[in-house]
Amino acid sequence: MLSILKKVTCLFLAFSIILLAPSVTYGQDDNGTFCVGTGVHDITGPAGEVVMMGYANTEQTTGGIHLRLRARAFIMADNENNKRVVFVSADLGQVFQGVKQGVMRKLRDTYGDLYTDENTLLSATHTHCGPGGHSHYALYNISSYGYIKQNYDIIVDGIYNAIVKAHNNLEPGYIEVNKGILNGTNINRSIVAYNNNDSDEKDAFDSEVDNEMVVLNFKNNNNELLGVLNWFPIHPTSMGNTNQLISSDNKGLASYLYEKENNTDYSNDKTFVAAFAQSDCGDVSPNIHGGEQGYGDNDFESTKYAGEQQYSKCKQLSESASSRLSGNIDYRHKYINFAQINISKEYAEFRANSDIPETISEPTSEIKTYDAAVGYSFACGAEDGPSHIDMFHEGMISDDYPIEGTPNYVRASQHLINLVPGLNTVSGVNYEMLWEQHYPKPVLFATSKGKPYPWSPEVLPIQIVKVGQLTIAAVPAEFTSMSGRRVKNLIKKSINNGSEDNIVVLAGLANAYSGYVATPKEYEKQHYEGASTHFGKWTLPAYLQEFHKLVKAIENEESVEPGPTPRDLKDEQMCFQTGVVLDNVPIGKDFGEVKTQVSSQYSKGDTVKVSFWTGHPKNDLKIQSTYLEVQKQVNGNWVTIANDWDWETKFTWKRIDSFWGTSLAIIEWDIPQDAESGTYRIVHHGNYKNGWTLDIIPFDGISNVFQVN
Repeated sequence: MLSILKKVTCLFLAFSIILLAPSVTYGQDDNGTFCVGTGVHDITGPAGEVVMMGYANTEQTTGGIHLRLRARAFIMADNENNKRVVFVSADLGQVFQGVKQGVMRKLRDTYGDLYTDENTLLSATHTHCGPGGHSHYALYNISSYGYIKQNYDIIVDGIYNAIVKAHNNLEPGYIEVNKGILNGTNINRSIVAYNNNDSDEKDAFDSEVDNEMVVLNFKNNNNELLGVLNWFPIHPTSMGNTNQLISSDNKGLASYLYEKENNTDYSNDKTFVAAFAQSDCGDVSPNIHGGEQGYGDNDFESTKYAGEQQYSKCKQLSESASSRLSGNIDYRHKYINFAQINISKEYAEFRANSDIPETISEPTSEIKTYDAAVGYSFACGAEDGPSHIDMFHEGMISDDYPIEGTPNYVRASQHLINLVPGLNTVSGVNYEMLWEQHYPKPVLFATSKGKPYPWSPEVLPIQIVKVGQLTIAAVPAEFTSMSGRRVKNLIKKSINNGSEDNIVVLAGLANAYSGYVATPKEYEKQHYEGASTHFGKWTLPAYLQEFHKLVKAIENEESVEPGPTPRDLKDEQMCFQTGVVLDNVPIGKDFGEVKTQVSSQYSKGDTVKVSFWTGHPKNDLKIQSTYLEVQKQVNGNWVTIANDWDWETKFTWKRIDSFWGTSLAIIEWDIPQDAESGTYRIVHHGNYKNGWTLDIIPFDGISNVFQVN
């Protein structure tokens, strides 16, 4: 009976929120143009034995945490036209379509029609060191051995909770904007393809990458800084494909540094939030010395450099911002079948330095998109994350590797078929027509031909969010530098009557994911980015055409048709990975007992290291919590001064015996140079699974005390 009463009460409260939420208003005065709210929530998935999403390296499984993953939400509300928008930057490899669908289901259950696909924008930072398995499409779940429900649920719940916090924190305020150039932090990793673009277009820019940073300050009417949001294009591949510690990479570090400076309390529903969002990063690498070589001698030094550079530039632009966003909020969103678009020639000819065509011809079947497929060079990986599969390299074109008359295709196909059962349904050798349509791409995977469902989505969202003079174009892919420039140029010259005050940013990997988008000229080179452009040579012109329609709809105050409903595959998922069976410790040992003890004394700059017998991290993900604490004794009490999300700590989980179920938690603390002298200890929080009762039981481990001099 009590259970029924609880359910009735919850339903009543939810119904009340749905009725009341859309009519909530927030007072404005002369100081504030908008109502603003921010929120942040933990989305760190399983820190043990889940293949990471990004490099598709099945040997790169999670084995601990260096930097936790978080979702950061910003809400901007306009009382005058009763419109609002949500922007979320999430420390993920991708925001897959299933993730957006899951978040929207939870928002509808709470707020009714207040937050919809149209005004909710979810963008990934694109870290390559987070756990995978959170897509609903096979192409992205293959390497993780299927769908990982635990990870998916944590991501969806975390993004939802970040939005709820931002909603509850809404208050009258304003938004400042600034922009500037950050050099010396990113390079074009695919310069051969980039240089195939027309010379006059390349000459219009000072760099082979887009190195502009756009920063927003969210302030209330008391001039308090509630949060900072910025966009800058750079791949979070500072951490390489052998790292096994969960990491939000350079963008996550930048967020951490800014939030630490502003005393962010992740356990508090209202706290300062700093998001370093992704932009047109498709061919942009942080490895400034080329290939896999970033700044410094290892991944951590490379991450530190790229993260600190972004943080410092953002802080400078934030502190010097003087302009405010002014004007109304508006947005347009549409689902489009990208496999079936006829394109007007003006969009195929449009360049990043072009003017908007005065007239647009009718779309033609000679310039169109096709069913999705990826090429041979897709399998080689990018320069800063190569797969090291000998038979694949960048620049493989169908003239050199034709579908018939050479053994090259058979060798490549058979190699991958042996890795993935049932791969023959998407093997490119079965679809000669796709080779003609995608020329010069030699088709490795015909992802559109997967059974019973395609291996990647074809119905994809595009979205425009306008906040005064700022326009955000959300794309469900990784756009190369020149592709992004073309989209931004088209929007900048079309929206707000082409005002010189227009600021346009591209939000990458947003709302869904479908590989890369290279320019037609870059596509011809069939480097990794071109081979990963799913819908053929004319994919970018298709985006230009469809975005132009959305801009016109905003300018003419017209609605747009929602487009075809994308399939929802939440109930069609499979996982080929077992869960935790049991945890054990060696005979005579206890969970939380120290295996390798700390020393008695350390100096600043030293590394403290201790190991504990532990359980599997999947038993409890410690969301909004921590697997470790570095504690200092202050006036007889133990005070926590570092957790598992701090830069100077590392939590490593190591399997010792799979049959017996033993494992170790190895905790490291790099003592900062500004650490206070005193008495310290390391605490480990873990959980083990009892093999008899299947109960999950918490425990703590505590090291000996040690002195820092």
